[in-house]
Amino acid sequence: MEFIAVYSKEQYEFIKESRGILFEFCKTISAEDFVNQNTSFGRGGSIRNLLVHVANTYEYWIANIVLKKNVIYSEYENFKTIQDVIRLFDDVDNFMLEFISKMDDFEDEIVYEVQNIKNSAKPFKIFTHIITHEYHHKGQILSLNRHLGYTPVDTDIMR
Repeated sequence: MEFIAVYSKEQYEFIKESRGILFEFCKTISAEDFVNQNTSFGRGGSIRNLLVHVANTYEYWIANIVLKKNVIYSEYENFKTIQDVIRLFDDVDNFMLEFISKMDDFEDEIVYEVQNIKNSAKPFKIFTHIITHEYHHKGQILSLNRHLGYTPVDTDIMR
């Protein structure tokens, strides 16, 4: 598909804008609430852990599977503040831009293995998977904020 990189770059800019709104909101959350774990929300159940999990998914699919970078996954405990998480996503943005710039150049599907099952997918499918995954967890983060007594901000792309 020609010009997929152009559209993917524009779409990723929308995602970064929405993520930035979430990050600004997270700056208003107490340090204790940011790392407070609630088992009802999976993946360690804290705002911090959910955000790092999202970054780990980008690291796995884009950095490691597609770009073959051998990135070591970020550990939750290494990120104490929202500023730490923002710096982590700066790294994510860098390899996402590299990935997007190469999207039109991939001739074959990307081969990957999950739970000992080999499969393959086009780069755009992987891109779609990770961005929908991010939005799924963003919804959990906003629900967790409500559970903690905060009024969540509108992070929709269309506001």
